[in-house]
Amino acid sequence: MKQRLKHWDWWLVGILILAAFLYGWNIWQAGSANDFYTSAIVSMTKSWKNFWYASFDPAGFITVDKPPVALWFMAISVKIFGLHGWSIVLSSVLFGIGSVWLIYAMVKPYFGRLAANLSALFMTITPVVVADSRTNNMDATLVFFLLLAGYLLQKAVVNKKTWLVVVSFALIGVSFNIKMLQAFMLLPAMYFFYWIASTVGWKKKVLHLLYATAALAVFTLAWPLAVDSTSKSSRPYIGSSSTNSVLNLAFGYNGSQRLLGQSTGTGSRFPGMGSTGKSEGSASKTGTPPTGSKTGKAPSGTKKPTGSAPTGMKQTTGGKAATGGKAATGGATAGGGGGAFNIGTAGPFRLFQQALGGQVSWFFLLALTGLIGSYLYESDRKKKWWQTTKNQQQLWYWAAWLVPVAGFFSIAGFFHPYYMIMLAPPLAILAGIGVATYLKAIKTGRQLWQRFIFAGGLLATAALQAWYVYSDYPWLSWLIGLGSVATAALVAFVFTTYRKAMATTATAVTILSLAPGFWSLTPTIAAESAAIPTAGPDLLTSGGASSGGMGSESANTKLVNYLEKHNGTAKYLFATMDSGTAAPYIIKTGKAVMTIGGFNGTDNAISLKQFKKLVKEGQVKYFYVAGKSSSSSAIVKWVEKNGTKISASKYGGTSTTTSKSAAKTAAPTKKQGAAPSDMGGNGAPGGAPTGMKKPSGTKPSGTKQPGATKPTTKGATSSTSTKNAQPMGGGMSSGTLYQLN
Repeated sequence: MKQRLKHWDWWLVGILILAAFLYGWNIWQAGSANDFYTSAIVSMTKSWKNFWYASFDPAGFITVDKPPVALWFMAISVKIFGLHGWSIVLSSVLFGIGSVWLIYAMVKPYFGRLAANLSALFMTITPVVVADSRTNNMDATLVFFLLLAGYLLQKAVVNKKTWLVVVSFALIGVSFNIKMLQAFMLLPAMYFFYWIASTVGWKKKVLHLLYATAALAVFTLAWPLAVDSTSKSSRPYIGSSSTNSVLNLAFGYNGSQRLLGQSTGTGSRFPGMGSTGKSEGSASKTGTPPTGSKTGKAPSGTKKPTGSAPTGMKQTTGGKAATGGKAATGGATAGGGGGAFNIGTAGPFRLFQQALGGQVSWFFLLALTGLIGSYLYESDRKKKWWQTTKNQQQLWYWAAWLVPVAGFFSIAGFFHPYYMIMLAPPLAILAGIGVATYLKAIKTGRQLWQRFIFAGGLLATAALQAWYVYSDYPWLSWLIGLGSVATAALVAFVFTTYRKAMATTATAVTILSLAPGFWSLTPTIAAESAAIPTAGPDLLTSGGASSGGMGSESANTKLVNYLEKHNGTAKYLFATMDSGTAAPYIIKTGKAVMTIGGFNGTDNAISLKQFKKLVKEGQVKYFYVAGKSSSSSAIVKWVEKNGTKISASKYGGTSTTTSKSAAKTAAPTKKQGAAPSDMGGNGAPGGAPTGMKKPSGTKPSGTKQPGATKPTTKGATSSTSTKNAQPMGGGMSSGTLYQLN
């Protein structure tokens, strides 16, 4: 036993403990996390059919907008441990920790223990990795499976095992069924690496890659084709698709529209996503995103921005965007909160802009210089210029991961900042290898000019970090800047012995880890487990972001009691248009709620004729017009014309007359566009099931929303304002309930 302990890498053990703390501490306060997906998790535990299709509701009426693999792990966790905040996100936490270990395992055999530890550390303290690993979104699971595929491909090359090549590509197919085409970003690196690294003949390489491609196709298409070939009457409607097809969802909503900009599933092209080429500081003319993600006053001492809010974000008097992020001249700050709608300006430097950089780019420039320095160091003069060493082949793999992903997100029109976790592994690894390569050069006395590359990387990285933190902590900017200038000078001109270089490097790495380390700590301190995960000091000033969705809707207990008392044998507790309204009630009761329009109320999941038939059969007895219910919907028009309006006093609702300006601010209209379904539900469920803590981000009843007018007295019901107003939390409902039979 003692001999085994001696062989343990205790630095790695410490890093894994740090990862477990950052990703797992306070997850018992996760509430319902992203309630859009939590509703599906609840539903998936009800039947194998729901489990297979990733049904949003227990009745299997409509699915969520992603494949089921990541949700399978979450549903299994909930089935074993019960429905709690921590059990919902447990698998993401474990996959996040597993990704850190895989990075270590992939780097150590080629670049040594130091490079592996540094890479694992940089991955651990990348803010977006922490934020994503604390939610029930799919991204942490996706990254783990992509890393696992790369790890097995490494083993396949070393051991010359064809079956490992096949399995590694099959895992990319599995990853497709986690988050669809996003997984395929890694394929260029996989094909290229095997071609240059494998030592078998070129004919065998071609044959192996053909086998691998066949496995990729089988594991990619098995679930989508199985679903699409099933009779539409025997399965749920595929949420956010335009043709009730998984393949349409994959190549449309989750495919081409990510690059070109959203045009389905939200009612109109999604505004404020940075694809128009406008400056970050310009206000979107197409409208503002839904409010209610996270609000709060600006922290003491925060200067009011002189420019307009970032594109697609409404500026409030406190100097923050309505969604909670800071509105800053020329772009959003690197802090958290409100980054859901701000992805900067498309272009070659988008990933360095504050809108995205504060989530992932802290070590970006160190990674680039590390790639250059380490590639030159690993060269073999005895080989031809096109021939690569084993270590150079590894560098090509990580570069081939980095370049396509960075290129896509530099020009894409529709995504969220938390998708940047895709960049975290190559950036962390190339930065770690770069630092270790400098020390290796000093130790071996080879290529001593490597110190100038490393010094340049320190200075460039420090300048970028200082820019990110200046608006929040000017003193930290000076500390990073001056400290890095001093260490860079020592690296380049003074310390050329290994011991002194080690001390200087440790100091430099510590300095450059301060800011990203603190940014990554903020989700843990704030107990964040949000629909739109993010990291930054804003989380500490706005009370965290444990909200399940973008609004403030919660399950109204009085409404639930009324429906359960009067619903009789109806299949559905009630019907409504959007998942944001439905999710809190599914989570609270475990009962079916028909979500006719999917996430944003714009899906064509059922026709008016079919809906009338369900009403006639007694399967649907009540309809709740709230949230993102569209006044242009034929079903809503029919309900309002033929249904019997229930007095709000009977179910604890509020007959609130809302001004037009308030309605526009409070809820997205078709003209404005609406949030994509990755954002979760329309609000955090206040009535969480037993064992789940109500999210701290849920606003109490009567809390004034930015830009909203004060409600008038009860009794003056306005159907128009009721449909458009943002639902209120705290057990009150601003929707209108109709009895249909």
